[in-house]
Amino acid sequence: MNIKRLLVPLVVFTAGLLVLVVTAGLLLFPSQQQSAGKVPIGGPFRLTSHEGKPFTENNLTGKPFVVFFGFTHCPEVCPTTLYDLTQDMAALGKDADRLQAVFITVDPARDTPELMKTYLSSFDPRIVGLSGTEEEIAAAARAYKVYYRKVPTEGQDYTMDHSATLFLMDSKGEFYGTSNFQEPEETRRSKLRQLIRNG
Repeated sequence: MNIKRLLVPLVVFTAGLLVLVVTAGLLLFPSQQQSAGKVPIGGPFRLTSHEGKPFTENNLTGKPFVVFFGFTHCPEVCPTTLYDLTQDMAALGKDADRLQAVFITVDPARDTPELMKTYLSSFDPRIVGLSGTEEEIAAAARAYKVYYRKVPTEGQDYTMDHSATLFLMDSKGEFYGTSNFQEPEETRRSKLRQLIRNG
């Protein structure tokens, strides 16, 4: 009798402990398959280049690439980021030819292909400017998990609030990492070298 009374709570306790250990193990040590999964950033898009030509994700396959979302009327972050990227590509020398870069506007109402072409003439000529319809830009932003919104300013004018991240993508169009204009110069360049080497 006494043994049976002790056996039931012991079995319940052991079963509970086993569930706890397994759950903790899954949380602390996720399976190799889970950790090796692809990050869902990037994907299909259909836009127009600053040369007025159709441009899709297929134009980027075969080489690693950098994607940056911004707008030409941006007062600081966008020109600084594009300037840094221009300097970084110059520092990479011939290796920069193995890298592609696109600047996608989040302000298609103002950023026509013609305006993008003029704006980008101040930066590395290998950076391609991309524009499109509101719907096309929204689809590209969704693919890259980019936030943006129009913010009214005084009068009839407005500015754009947006994510300020450089997305580093490998030659298959899969997410490799990120960078941003606040990182030290050598950190950015090291990331680009690794992308070129491994991407």
